[in-house]
Amino acid sequence: MTVDVHQHLWAPAFVDALRRRATSPRLDGWTLHLEGEPAYEVNPDDHDLARRLTLNEELELALVSLSSPLGIESLPPEDAWPIIDAYHEDALVLPSSFGAWAATCLSDIDPDRLAGALDGGVTRFAGLQLPATALRNARDLARIAPLLDVLTERDLPLFVHPGPASEPEGPAWWPAVVPYVQQLHASWFAFAAFGRTRHPELRVCFSLLAGLAPLHFERLANRGGDNRGTVDPGMFLETSSYGPRAIDAIVRELGIDVVINGSDLPYATAPDPALGDAAWHAIAVTNPSRLLNRKESRK
Repeated sequence: MTVDVHQHLWAPAFVDALRRRATSPRLDGWTLHLEGEPAYEVNPDDHDLARRLTLNEELELALVSLSSPLGIESLPPEDAWPIIDAYHEDALVLPSSFGAWAATCLSDIDPDRLAGALDGGVTRFAGLQLPATALRNARDLARIAPLLDVLTERDLPLFVHPGPASEPEGPAWWPAVVPYVQQLHASWFAFAAFGRTRHPELRVCFSLLAGLAPLHFERLANRGGDNRGTVDPGMFLETSSYGPRAIDAIVRELGIDVVINGSDLPYATAPDPALGDAAWHAIAVTNPSRLLNRKESRK
């Protein structure tokens, strides 16, 4: 099954909810205003449903998610829940070729409300997305543990996405290249160090190749951490905007030099990169589904 786990599609109820706001995050027409980032002109064509269906013709399923860099999950409950509810409302009426990641409010941890959303959209929601800023350390993992328990009870995965950028200064590319990468790096190691023991069965997919965190295993070992070669079969990577060089390096770290008994995860994404024979062997044979990629074998 060909699946893209990482798409954003701003449908009418969600757009209307953002346009009704007087403070960030908000939409003024199609101009997006966020704390910590310059005003951004959103291309409405990027969120046109008919156009997206055409672009997704080769996919059997596309999973959409709340845009976590907007910071919606961390707003006060009275501000966050109406936008999250609008996003869920849109997700439930998308065509059948779409699925979605559920969202939740982080300023009002409510596992019962999350359970209700997941159970009510059982044919639509693949799991929960959280911003990486929600799991950067042991304290964060303890705080969101009730939400992760809801996922474990339903055998549903967690998708970790970049959260809001914290630095308002810098060129336009700064948030995507610096804070987003740092957030994913921290969340990968935080879950490995503090989350896995508490949630041994939870599958977690990190977008953005987890900020290339796995490439730091040698440094981890040199500083007294786990030996290189120890791979958690429940931690997965999505490639986002990375290309062959980064993907090849990650595959060599997680797939070529180590062997694990990981189970397949029915979610995949990313274009077909020009990887070498060894990398493709790791993806298709040595550790299938460790790196989430649309192509299961090299043509």
